[in-house]
Amino acid sequence: MQCLPEELLIATIADLLLGCRTVAVGVSSPIPGSAALLARAQSSQPLRVELLESLHGNSFTRGSVELFDRAAQGRIDAFFLGGGQIDGLGNINLVGAGEYPAGSVRWPGSFGSSYLYFLVPRVILFREEHSRRVLVPRVDFVSAPGVSEPGVFRRGGPYALITSKAAFLFDAENCRFRLSSIHPGHTLEEVLDNTGFEFDYTAAPAETSSPSAATLATIRGSVAGEIAAAYPQFAARVFPRHQ
Repeated sequence: MQCLPEELLIATIADLLLGCRTVAVGVSSPIPGSAALLARAQSSQPLRVELLESLHGNSFTRGSVELFDRAAQGRIDAFFLGGGQIDGLGNINLVGAGEYPAGSVRWPGSFGSSYLYFLVPRVILFREEHSRRVLVPRVDFVSAPGVSEPGVFRRGGPYALITSKAAFLFDAENCRFRLSSIHPGHTLEEVLDNTGFEFDYTAAPAETSSPSAATLATIRGSVAGEIAAAYPQFAARVFPRHQ
């Protein structure tokens, strides 16, 4: 059964959430949110999903304040971060492009990204655009560092990076990304040409597995229905026949 690019990303991210007990998803994150819902539907153990974008899809009574509290208590296993820029050390930039503070482009700001990056064990970086504009040799501004100096306490950090072209896992020991798989329709040459930082890879990388018919049925059924409550425009575009 043929799947849409968004459905491939949803299934790929859901696989990275195996073993989690609580997954939190920030605002403006329909694909990670859908992935978390899919992981919950497929999990053999209880999995709590907190969708900050949804009025009814999370149990937080104080919004991001409660998110930060739970992260500090070790009660959030996975979270998602993105950025206008991401580099090979897992640093992310949410402030702007160019030399700060007189940059040419401004983005929403760092908010609590660095705090969560240090505390959540499994931070998945997600950005659909896979280009040298986004995946840079070094971010112009470090909103949240991917690695820390020896002796700095942190239990969190980059776990994986998912884009529209490929999936990477982060090697914390060597502070480098490793190409895990390339999405169908893309090539190693294309990934290399569009990535500004160096990463490890094999001569014949694996192809990202397409979701099974059963997984697609879940995505287009219960997941589509649940995510529509928080992201109606996304659901109407990706799942128009299932609304």
